Amino acid sequence: MGPKSSQSELRPSSEMIEKLVVMNPVPVALVRSTSSVAVEQVPVAVNLLPPRDIMDVPGIKFGTAASGLKVGDDVVVAHFEPQTRIAGVYTQSAFAAAPVLLAREREANAQAWVINSGNANAATGEPGKQDARAVCESVAESLCIEAQHVQPFSTGVIGERLNVPALTRAVTKAGKTLLSDGWLAAANAILTTDTGPKLSSRCVALSSGDVVITGMAKGAGMIKPDMATMLAFVACNAKISEPLLKQLTVDLANRSFNRISVDGDTSTNDCFMLAATGSGDTVDINSKQDQDYAALFAGLTEVTQELAQAIVRDGEGATKFVTVQVRGGASPQECLEVAYTVAESPLVKTALFAGDANWGRFCMAIGRAKVAQLDASKVALWLDDVQVASAGLMSPSYSEEAGSSVLAQEEFRVTIDLGRGAAQETIWTTDLSYEYVRINAEYRSYSLAPSSNSTGSSPAIRCSSLAQAPKSMSLQRSEQNGRNGFAGVHLTRD
Repeated sequence: MGPKSSQSELRPSSEMIEKLVVMNPVPVALVRSTSSVAVEQVPVAVNLLPPRDIMDVPGIKFGTAASGLKVGDDVVVAHFEPQTRIAGVYTQSAFAAAPVLLAREREANAQAWVINSGNANAATGEPGKQDARAVCESVAESLCIEAQHVQPFSTGVIGERLNVPALTRAVTKAGKTLLSDGWLAAANAILTTDTGPKLSSRCVALSSGDVVITGMAKGAGMIKPDMATMLAFVACNAKISEPLLKQLTVDLANRSFNRISVDGDTSTNDCFMLAATGSGDTVDINSKQDQDYAALFAGLTEVTQELAQAIVRDGEGATKFVTVQVRGGASPQECLEVAYTVAESPLVKTALFAGDANWGRFCMAIGRAKVAQLDASKVALWLDDVQVASAGLMSPSYSEEAGSSVLAQEEFRVTIDLGRGAAQETIWTTDLSYEYVRINAEYRSYSLAPSSNSTGSSPAIRCSSLAQAPKSMSLQRSEQNGRNGFAGVHLTRD
């Protein structure tokens, strides 16, 4: 595999940085001092570029507002034209959050979404469902629709009740300020520990006209979709039948969001939603055999994979973006089993972080994967184009220097051949750094929460003591990367 683009090509310009700081006020890393609150600038994630060329999707409008759950806007309202069809893929967690339970119930008749960041409304029982319903009722009132047509989504701290009065005020405001070009504002409002917004757009030429596809996502930690603390929302103005839309959503998830892992943990709130607004002159797409299906599916796949990879690039504390490809398997399932075992091994991930070409760690992880009767003497391993192992042994051509040179890169591929079949699968993952540990060790003791005032609009830092405040949320990452990045802002993860 050839080398990636040069760093100068991958870094945003100073002009882009300036614009992004203005347009992207969240998330923010705050360090408490005795005199004031200081803002700490966090480097860009692994070659995650600012969004550009984002197109509006006919048939959907967004409004955003601040409830005080975090710095900046933290509430999104999306409103669809009546003919819109919506399908979703939801977390498999037994602790599925209250909004997830309601969103599942309301999928068939959905006309609007309400999304909040800062509070997951998970592990809150029946009171949590009541809170979610109350927020949906406020959205419905502002949009003049029925409450059962509003799907709620939340991301943030688990186990805490929503501040319903603050949220209802915010969603009412958001519902009255809808814009067709609100994708960037919405993508910013849903962030937590993300370093920047994640957006992707495509225009697909169909036989009867062009279709616009645009999507946004959030997620940086607690990432291993079964569905990941991730939320993803994609819309297009195609006309897609309800049964096909449901299958399409599952197929897309399995090619994108279900092929990533940052830390191997699945959230209580994961959702991937796909909306087909049907706004335009395109013909109906009712089956996979329709002439326009292949082009539409290709465009949707590009958007969802780009969003999924952006989540990995922005993984908490990540310094490496790693593609893990397993081929030569007897089935796709055993390829995925090996890929995830390697990608989620702490020993492999820390070696990737250190740039340590200790290829025995890969052998260890491959060997413990639940693959029946795997013959180690048929296994081969590559780092990019450098063959590390063949026939289960170190390749005669391999050198430590060559392996280390690959692992020194910010992006590379790990290829594993099991030598037992024709199946293959690919996933995307990260390394495991000091910064990941710091972010998650300080997750609850160091987060933004609304103040106790009645407006709920003034954020306050939650630290048990000054001694618990982070020394530097990004110091290690800055030193490790040694590269420029755009000025991002960092907050607590959901």
